[in-house]
Amino acid sequence: MLIRGAGALVTGGASGLGEATVRQLAGAGADVTVVDRNADAGEALVRDLGGGAKFVEADVCDPEQVATAVRLAGETAPLRIACNVAGIADVARTVGRDGSPLDLERFMRVVHVNLVGTFNVLRLAAAAMAATEPLAHGERGVVVNTASVAAFDGQVGQVAYAASKGGVVGLTLPAARDLAVVGVRVCTIAPGTFDTPLLDLLPAEAKGALAADVPFPRRLGQPAEFALLVAHIVENPYLNGETIRLDGALRMPPK
Repeated sequence: MLIRGAGALVTGGASGLGEATVRQLAGAGADVTVVDRNADAGEALVRDLGGGAKFVEADVCDPEQVATAVRLAGETAPLRIACNVAGIADVARTVGRDGSPLDLERFMRVVHVNLVGTFNVLRLAAAAMAATEPLAHGERGVVVNTASVAAFDGQVGQVAYAASKGGVVGLTLPAARDLAVVGVRVCTIAPGTFDTPLLDLLPAEAKGALAADVPFPRRLGQPAEFALLVAHIVENPYLNGETIRLDGALRMPPK
């Protein structure tokens, strides 16, 4: 699928991996809609990009807000690309050191945003794509989700996060099979440790230790590298139903 001339929607698009994805797609000629809860950052990004991009403030878990974002994303160009990058993290053990169980609401919040929010965007974007005219070979669109290596190598304290991202991995193949009849592909990227604003909260020595765990290249991933893989998935018509690790051969230890 050609990126140029396509409508694209990117959730979590105002920072980090999402911002890099927005810049990659916009630079390749897509009409990009940035979806984020941070209006200041989202509007600043759109101003920086100039024409061909717009911002919508929305919560990925809100059906009405996402439906509005999907509709706006398809107003000036057919919606062909949807990238689910929005997500949250939390660290807490199943049973704490004081013997108390993990608060269920805390667990459910992570799963709700990362898994339910991803599916909410996927279902609404795919329905919009299904209503467009097919391209060559019947393709109408592609959805790229974001999981994490924690889906496979969840560490101590990552039970909620790993469960939510494991769910994203689990829905990838059946969603691709569901949507094959309308010509919409679904893939997922499972990134390792990337140099995003979230990691800027860590001390320099902690970031250095994370980088040292990566076999090669021995550094943190760059958001632009994530965005390059998004673009390749969009442009490669035979990639479907697949989760791709992007981690420099990293396998996370227990802690």
